[in-house]
Formats: sequence, C-alpha cells, structure tokens
Amino acid sequence: MDFRIDRDLQVPIRLQLKGVIEYGIACGELLVGDPLPSVRDLAEQAGVAPMTVSLVYRDLKSDGLIETRPGAGTYVADSSQARMAARPSVVALHRQIDGLIDQALKMGIRSADVSALFNARLNYRLSLGRRFSVVMVGMFPEATTSYARFIAARLGSGATVEPVTLDDIQRSRDLRDRTSSADLALTFANRHREVSALLPATKVVSIRFIPSEATRLALASLDPMSSIVVVSLFPDFLPILKSGVQRFAAHVQTVAATNLDDPALADMLKQASVVVYSTGADRVMDRAPEGLTFIEYRHTPDPGDIERLVMPLIVQSTGHQPDVQKEAS
Repeated sequence: MDFRIDRDLQVPIRLQLKGVIEYGIACGELLVGDPLPSVRDLAEQAGVAPMTVSLVYRDLKSDGLIETRPGAGTYVADSSQARMAARPSVVALHRQIDGLIDQALKMGIRSADVSALFNARLNYRLSLGRRFSVVMVGMFPEATTSYARFIAARLGSGATVEPVTLDDIQRSRDLRDRTSSADLALTFANRHREVSALLPATKVVSIRFIPSEATRLALASLDPMSSIVVVSLFPDFLPILKSGVQRFAAHVQTVAATNLDDPALADMLKQASVVVYSTGADRVMDRAPEGLTFIEYRHTPDPGDIERLVMPLIVQSTGHQPDVQKEAS
C-alpha cells in the first residue's frame, strides 16, 4: 500500500497518515491479519518522523483497528469481531410494541382489530420463515440509504436492511434500542469501535467500500485539460479523496484539493472547471461560479464482502440460502 503524504495539503501530517491507513482498512487494501511496516520503515516510506508514526499507531490501536503482537510486529486487527454478549433487552421490544399500538389507536383502529391485525401478520410472517435483520450504520442519510439498498439487493428476500446514521443512534435512545434488536450491524472499519460501543448487544461487522461505478465513469470521462478542485467535508478524508481522483482521472494533470471550510476555497473555485466533492460537502455548489461541472465522489459496499462476511451469517441464522436478487451497481 502507498503510504505517501501530500505535503501540499493544509492537513496535519499525522492526521493524513492515520486517515490513509484507516481508508486502506475500510476499502480492503489492508486486510485483517496483514502486517504493517515497522515504525522506522513507515517513517522512511512516508518521509515523516518516527515519533509521528508511533503516535498514529497508538491512535489506531486505541480505535481497535490494529494490534501489536509481541516480537512479531503490528498487524491489522479483526475489526469485524463479534460483540454479542446478550440479546437486546425485552424492555426495548416493549417500547417498539407500545409505539405500534399508539400509532394504531391514533389511526382510529379498535383494540380488538389491532389484536387481529397483529395475529394475522404474525401468522403470515411465520409462514414465510424468519428473516435476518440488518442495519447499515453510516454517516449521511442519503448515502446510507443508498448503501442499504445496494446490500438488500444482494441479500435477497431472506433479509431486511435498514439504514441508520451514527448521529441518529447517538441522539435517540428509542432508535438505539430498536437498532439493537437487529441481528447484524454493518459499518465502516473506522467507525466499528463507535458503533460497537453504541450497540454492545449487536454483532457488528465492518465491510469495505469501493468507489461507485458512476464515480469511476464520471472521473474517467473528464477532459484531460480540465482543472479539478477536490473538496472534502472532513480533513482526514482529503488525502484519500485526492488520491482516488488522481487514480481514476489520471489523464487530468491539474488537481488541487482543500476542505469545505478553507478560506481559500472561493479563489480556488474561480480557477476550476470541475469540482469533485465528498458526500456531505455538497454546499460547495452554492459557493461556486456558474458553469462548473460537479461530481460527487461516492462509494458503494464491496459485493465481495457481502458474499464473504454477511451471507454465511444469514445461512447460519436462518438455516437456508437466501434467494438473492442481483442488481447492477
């Protein structure tokens, strides 16, 4: 993996290096069990001080993304390890049932009809067999919904996939309790620790994300004479975003990058013909001059991880192979 640091970016070197390694884990360039360079070797590769690498490794180890094996070195940790100590509380289930009852009564449905409706639905669901429940925990609502649809299309009728954002489950106790009742939570490798802490009774698995086909095609079709400005919402994602743009638009020579809150952004946009922005940084479109081309740099779940990590859990839980409905990405 290329651990190169971009010194043209207004992002601290330590934050850049940490972000590059996190992204490598999240997108599959660094797999569970892969060895990482020694502190000295990585410092030489990245052109940074050994102390910087030590601090980055310390942070990543604290996040549960890497582990140190005495006498053997540093390795990518099993960030998809189960954290299932017990099933969700019955109290949480009662809250969900109470909410459904309240909703039905507000609609004017009589209590006897609510009972009949529940029993009819229960019998219908039992006739279909148990479906595996999955939640996709992401950062932004629209993107997370897209990820959930992508995953659901590949899991088929044997599973349900609900999108939730990390912010929502942090703010809402009821949503957190409801999410805890899922069989499985999927998320990014660099968010695994946070999700596991919020959902301690739920199995949490990290999956990799790759640039979407639409993103790859949009970048590849750019005019070689384009002048690209890459805009990120989060500073630690900026070097990753710029690297991805340069990879899929390698024929374009002029690529600058900055954060959404950079005071120099306005001047940079005046010199650009194309703006590539990360999900969540779409406000850049309101600040840009007319006539620019905008490309949202989107990711999509890695189908290989869905097949390798999620499918076996469904088979193990339900006892049968899901009726998978493949869809184009």
